[in-house]
This record gives sequence, C-alpha cells and structure tokens, in this order.
Amino acid sequence: MRRAAFTLLELIFVIVIMGILAKFGVELLSQTYRSFILSSVNNRLQSQSEAAVESIASRLQYRIKDSVIARKNSGNPNDFQALASSNYGNTATILEWIGSDIDGFRGDSAPLWSGIIDLNLSTQNTLVSPMTDTTAINTLIGILSDGNSSSINDAALYFIGSDSDINNYGWNGALTDHNGTMHPVRRDPAVGKESVFIPTRGDNGVDNNFSGVDVYEYYQLAWSAYAVVHTPADGNLTLYYDYQPWKGEKYSDANRKKAVIMENVDTFRFKAVGSIIKIQVCVKTDLIEDYSLCKEKTVF
Repeated sequence: MRRAAFTLLELIFVIVIMGILAKFGVELLSQTYRSFILSSVNNRLQSQSEAAVESIASRLQYRIKDSVIARKNSGNPNDFQALASSNYGNTATILEWIGSDIDGFRGDSAPLWSGIIDLNLSTQNTLVSPMTDTTAINTLIGILSDGNSSSINDAALYFIGSDSDINNYGWNGALTDHNGTMHPVRRDPAVGKESVFIPTRGDNGVDNNFSGVDVYEYYQLAWSAYAVVHTPADGNLTLYYDYQPWKGEKYSDANRKKAVIMENVDTFRFKAVGSIIKIQVCVKTDLIEDYSLCKEKTVF
C-alpha cells in the first residue's frame, strides 16, 4: 500500500513561505500599530495646541496694544521690555498685557460703558461718560473676577490717542498720580451718578484730579492684566488674570488667579510686527521619540 505524504522539497518550500510571511507580517503589523499611535497622538496634539493658541489669541485681540510686554524668567519684576521693541528673542518666556473690558463694552442689549468721556471743567475731578452704567459694570466685573475679588473701583481708563510710555502702565510699580498712561478710577457713590468716574485717591488719602493732565475724548476701560507664562521645568503654559498693575499688583503675587492652558509645552514663542503679534506653541510627547508639533497664530 502507498501512503500520500509531503516530500522533503514540499516541506522546505512551506517552511520558507511561512518564514517570509512571518518576517514581513510582523513588520507590517508593527508599522500599522505605529501608524495608529502616531495618528492618535498627532490628532490629540493638534487639538490641544490649536486650543492653546486660540485661548491666548482670544484674549490678546482685545489688548491695549501699546501695553504688551515681554519678560524673561529671571524673577526680577523690573526686567521687562515693550514687545514691539524687545531684543529678548527666544529667551522671553512671559507675555503680558492689559486687556480692555470687552465684555462690558458689548453689554447685553447695549454697552455698559460707551467709550466716550468728558471732563467736568468746574471741578476737574470727575469724568462724565454718557450712556455708561457704572453700577452694571461693577456687577459684571464682580462676576468675571470669579468671586467678586475685583470691582469697578479697581478699574482704570486708557485714553485712546494719548502718548504711551511702557513704563507708565504700572509694570514696574503702582501709579501714584494721573500722569501715567493708565488712569485708575472709582465709582461715584452719589445717587444718580452712574455715568461718572472719579479718580482714585492718592497714597495720602486725598482725591487726585485731572488738573494739568491731557484728557482725550475716547477711552477704553480695563480692570485686569493678563500674563501667559511658560515654565520649561514642568512644561506648563499658564494664564494669570485678575490683577491690576496700576495698583502695584503682579501676576506672581501669592494666590493670584491662574489656569493651566496646556501641559508638555516644549516652546512658547512670540514676537511683534508693528501692532501685530505672532504666537507659537510647540508641544511634545513621550510616546514618540523626538516628535513635536507646533501651532502658530497671528493676532491683529
């Protein structure tokens, strides 16, 4: 009787085929898995970096343009430069600016502050802003400051068209008079005076006034400065807010309000071209060696 069986040649042929399939099959499976990981990580980093630059840009677009400064992470509060003329280059890790109160200007059905000002010439110590509701502004600032930590009495006015000196925003200390660029104001407590701003008191407790100060017709109201800080040590990109430089406050003060915009940030770059600001956020991941992704945004 004859039995059907594989010949030695057939067995060798099958083994060779299986070896080829094993070699390239494992490589194909490995590459497919790597492509999946790369695609997943790329999509996540794309989404996170896009959200980071959009978050920064959404606040930067309502900045008081001449107020933007760059800082190096040196711990020296007086070590800053106007971003438009900064020579810090890639050594700057902190972007800081004063923001206009866009929420109050938009209001609900009408602006809460009109942006138009007039000086009471009889006393020179009150500013009249037609169609402005300081009571409503005070309420809104309390809500936006997350716990009523700020009010309209912490606000300041910036006169559009006035001469701007980067040292007169309060970046290097509190403003003690109204010769600076920012003009600290408070609400007039008198009934029926909702459209009146009063200059804040000086260190001596006496009301300041606008005698000898240039007052322009148009203004912007501000109640907070903002700082975006990159700490290379932990890779965090953090937004600080609800502080008033014109009162001598700094983002680095204890218990300052902050929110982490993004983690694992490799680099945070920014520069000014005229009044335009370009920002770049680059992120990295430990899942893939030597892989990073950058997003850029131009803010007009």
